[in-house]
Amino acid sequence: MLCCCCYCQMIPSESHEEEENEAPVKAKRSKTEDAGGEEVVYHPVKLSRSDLYRPPTAEELNQLKEAESLFHCSLLKMQMEELLKEVALSERRKQQIDSFIQTVTKLLRTVPESPEVEVSDLSWLSSAVKVPFLLVPKTTKGKFHMTPPASVDLIGSYPLGTCTKPRVMVDLAVTIPADVLHPKDVVNQRYPRKRALYLAGLAQYLASSSDIGSMLYSCLHGNRLRPVLLLTPPGKDSSSFIVRVHACPPPGFFKPNRFHPQRNNIRTEWYTGLQTSQSGKISSEPPTPHYNSSVLGDLLPRAHLQFLSAVSSQCSAFADGVALLKVWLRQRELHQGAGCFNGFLASMLIAYLLTSHRISNSMTAYQLLRNTLNFLASTDLTVNGISLAKDPDSTPSLAEFHDAFQVVFVDPSGHLNMCADMTACTYKQLQHEASVSMQFWDNPTVDGFHSLLMTPKPMIRTSDHIFQLCELVKLQSSCKKLNLLSELMDHSGNYVHTALPYILSLLQRGLGQRIHLLTHSLSPDPEWSVESEAPKHKAQPPLSFGVLLMPELAASALERGPPADSPKAAEFRQLWGSRSELRRFQDGAITEAVLWDGESMCQKRLVPRQIITHLLQLHADIPESSVRYVGHVFDMYCALQLPSTGEEESLLVVQSYDDLSRKLWRLEGLPLSITAVQGAHPALRYTQVFPPLPLKLDYSFFDREKTSRSLVPKEGKPCPAYITPITVICHMEGSGKWPHDRLAIRHIRTAFHIRLGELLKKHHNYTCRPCPTHLDVWKDGLVFRIHVAYHREPQVLRESVNAEGLLVVRDNEEAQALEMATIHKPLLTSTLHGLQQQHPCFGAVCRLAKRWLGAQLFGDDITEDTADLLVASLFLQPAPFTPPGSPQVGFLRFLHLLSSFDWRNNPLVVNLNNQLAATDYTEIKNDFTATRESLPVLFIATPKDKKQSIWTKRAPSVQVKLHVLGREQSHSFPILEPFLNMTPN
Repeated sequence: MLCCCCYCQMIPSESHEEEENEAPVKAKRSKTEDAGGEEVVYHPVKLSRSDLYRPPTAEELNQLKEAESLFHCSLLKMQMEELLKEVALSERRKQQIDSFIQTVTKLLRTVPESPEVEVSDLSWLSSAVKVPFLLVPKTTKGKFHMTPPASVDLIGSYPLGTCTKPRVMVDLAVTIPADVLHPKDVVNQRYPRKRALYLAGLAQYLASSSDIGSMLYSCLHGNRLRPVLLLTPPGKDSSSFIVRVHACPPPGFFKPNRFHPQRNNIRTEWYTGLQTSQSGKISSEPPTPHYNSSVLGDLLPRAHLQFLSAVSSQCSAFADGVALLKVWLRQRELHQGAGCFNGFLASMLIAYLLTSHRISNSMTAYQLLRNTLNFLASTDLTVNGISLAKDPDSTPSLAEFHDAFQVVFVDPSGHLNMCADMTACTYKQLQHEASVSMQFWDNPTVDGFHSLLMTPKPMIRTSDHIFQLCELVKLQSSCKKLNLLSELMDHSGNYVHTALPYILSLLQRGLGQRIHLLTHSLSPDPEWSVESEAPKHKAQPPLSFGVLLMPELAASALERGPPADSPKAAEFRQLWGSRSELRRFQDGAITEAVLWDGESMCQKRLVPRQIITHLLQLHADIPESSVRYVGHVFDMYCALQLPSTGEEESLLVVQSYDDLSRKLWRLEGLPLSITAVQGAHPALRYTQVFPPLPLKLDYSFFDREKTSRSLVPKEGKPCPAYITPITVICHMEGSGKWPHDRLAIRHIRTAFHIRLGELLKKHHNYTCRPCPTHLDVWKDGLVFRIHVAYHREPQVLRESVNAEGLLVVRDNEEAQALEMATIHKPLLTSTLHGLQQQHPCFGAVCRLAKRWLGAQLFGDDITEDTADLLVASLFLQPAPFTPPGSPQVGFLRFLHLLSSFDWRNNPLVVNLNNQLAATDYTEIKNDFTATRESLPVLFIATPKDKKQSIWTKRAPSVQVKLHVLGREQSHSFPILEPFLNMTPN
């Protein structure tokens, strides 16, 4: 990378040279006309000695110091700056927006008046325009009439300067005149209905104008009580931005104390239509905090804009900091939908940190983002809420807000909880993502910029297990079963948002220590035509849930509860119902317990599924048929040819090998001692697609050979099954008695094979078959192929004597093959075996990846070792994710790695055993860049192989590499799409 001093300055040849004491000359252009138009000609400028050696200015020194102290390198600083330029609105786009806003404002000020009618009377509205509101119950008191708005104002991110691409939303607040509303309209949905009617009146008037493109209704962050009107400009600019029209009451029209979280504004008698003994007594009515916050939110947008503008004027990097935080949220799918952490909350959070002096006004956008993420990672707003209120004594306390809401972040007025619709699980997800981001932020071995801001994190590639509720209408019965009438009134009949917190709490209790995090999808903001009725609650997409597992506990088939005489035993039985039973354990304790089905590893991995379906059916009346679980799909793929996923078979092979290894170490009577016994077979690292199965021979099918007593098939009997040999490398100690001739070394190795076979037969009665190149040992129905190795043999193969009698050392394929077989493969096998011990699903992911490669006919081009290394990289460097906790998510990340990694310009570094330091990464990248043309297409660097990529030297070719990536996207994803998108059957 060039520093600023390396750029030459250019001026037109006609220019005169500047004087020595003046500022440096800026680049200029001279234009010459040609037949094709204007051509720019640059000419170098001759700098004087004082200009050439002028010391850097204070500004330049500050920039250099900032790049050194804040960023890993100046490249990261430039990447941040380019990203901000990319998401910022261009001047041309701003002009388009300003012009369209002026047009819309003029039209809105000429809205005709209509006669006053009852709120429930829609005769004044044409049949071509519908009211964007679910009128349940159908009628309510009040009068309504259309009249021009009292004012039209820009609010939100656009006037604040924090509006970003790609989806440009410009918010326009239309003030409903005071004579249309009544101070008591906050009761029984009168104000929300008048608000919806006013929007419908605006849509009816604007529909006749040719200056307006398409018109749609939507809801602000999925809140059905706050419909908005979406306008787009006509013509080719229709997709460049959207104007979102909000209907708001006049500032201060409603008294803020009417919206206290403990106040009631929805009467039970009105909502249910049934009279009770408590009817008319407001003190007996349940509080409606969510409804109150919905109405209160319409009163404060102008005040919020003034507050944020004041904060922004004090911090020059405020807009850029908000933009970076918005990008971070968008990549994690937390920026939109019901209960999201949207751009408004992002702005308010940074404003809170600035006003509370947790961060400084002089900080850069990079520092604002870093400190904000650090605050989110370390602060739990579900326990300790925060407030921007200047006078908290005259407003509800944080404790009162916590009693009503799961997440608390109070606005500057002190009356509105801006996180009212957010669930605790969504905030925990936000906190988790911030924590993960901070972990790899300062790691110089991770590309922090791409991991933090450029890599999408959809649920399908983030969560270990995913399930969804397909028939959302079933949640109506869940609300009834859970006795949630008061909460249903508070959410104005939205049974999905009503039941969701209780379902999440239920699953959190049931899954307990098996999971690290429980997340759910944020229902997207619905959009529908102004000519259509508002969609029902059941019309939204299925509700998806994601689970991050604790690998060491997730697959346990036993749920051990409290002792039988404990006060918590009744609570445990209530949670699990008939599945709970008393059990006596080996330690003598008698406790409540639940035993789940789980004989094989495949079944144990699906224990969370059994827990989820059981709890939902028992407590929420959601049948198993309505719960679509996708965590088992890829386990089924693993088991296409086997009765299990292969994990049990791999374990048997490893156990048998471990026993053989111990016995080899203890052998006595060898001329030289054994220095190492290493496996060199994929089955010994749990990654072989079909691990060898122990074979039980039917001896009636065989005769015994007289000399060696080997089995010989009888005539007319079936051919014996093929047994895959398992390679084991046995290193012998060095000694001066080893010959220095390649042929003699082979003879010595053959002698060792014979002697090993004799000793194993003598001491352990194993059937052995020595050969010049190896020793086959029959053990536990498996065949282990032992190769004796001498550590100097590859060097001997490289040495030769030329015609002049001089010793010449040249590398050759024979030496490389022997080194690969006796050094590199055993080391890789032992390392990946250790990785399997840390991450139990590593082997299953490798088998899935190899099964897919084999199905695409790429098994010979991308070898087993290469595939294992590709999968290992997903566990060793998972940023921005956590290491995969299930075969499903690991396999999907493998496909994404193949399709998205820039193999041409970057090496894939697999830091086995965490042996590589930051300097090693720099060295690898520099060497890779310098010698790229001579390196393999897929370059994989490991601690023992930084420069050559020995695993991919011979394959794949360029054509195969391009083909595998093309097929991966065009063939595999469409087949898996029903599972990946989790669409209902």
